[in-house]
Amino acid sequence: MFFVLVLALHNAPLSWKTKKTNLLIASYLFYAAWNPPFVILLWISTVIDWHVAKKIFAEQVQQRRRMLLAVSVIVNLGLLGYFKYGGFLLDNFVMLAAAAGINYQPPEWSIILPVGISFYTFQTMAYSLDVYHRRAEPSRSFLDFALFVTFFPQLVAGPIVRPTHLLPQFATPRVATPQQLYWGLGLITIGL
Repeated sequence: MFFVLVLALHNAPLSWKTKKTNLLIASYLFYAAWNPPFVILLWISTVIDWHVAKKIFAEQVQQRRRMLLAVSVIVNLGLLGYFKYGGFLLDNFVMLAAAAGINYQPPEWSIILPVGISFYTFQTMAYSLDVYHRRAEPSRSFLDFALFVTFFPQLVAGPIVRPTHLLPQFATPRVATPQQLYWGLGLITIGL
C-alpha cells in the first residue's frame, strides 16, 4: 500500500520540488515505521554531512579541509560505533577490569541497533570523501542531498551509491513510461 501511494503521488501533476519533498517524507516515514526516534540519527547525519561538505569544498587551506573531513568521519563513525559496537566494547572493558582485579558491573547494555545505520553512515561519509577529494561538488540543494541519504528504495539495504550517480537524478524531473513502470514492478515482484 505504501509503495502504491508513493507511486501515485510521484505521478500526480505536481511540481518537481513537491514530488521530491513527497519522496523525502515517504523515505522518513518508511524509516520511522521501524523505530521513529532513530529518524533523528538519520537527520543528524544528513545535516552534518551536508554542511561539512559545503565547508570542505569552499575551504582552500588543506589542514582545515582535513579537520572538517575529520568532523564528518568522527561524528558518523562515533554514532555507528556507539550503536553497533558499544556493547562489545563495554564487555571487553569489564573483562579487562576483572583481569586487573577490579569488580565493575555496569548496567546491562540494551541498545537497539538502528536499521540501516551502517549503510547511511558509509553513504554520507562517501559523499564527504568525494567532496574532499574533489571528485564531486557539494549539493546546492539540501532537499536533493537529504533524498540521496534517505531514498527509501535503497535506505536499508543499499547499495551505497556515489553522489555523482544519484544526486544528478534528483536535479531534473523524471517521468517513467508505462513500460518502465511495468518492468520496474516486475523486478520488485521477483525481488531484484
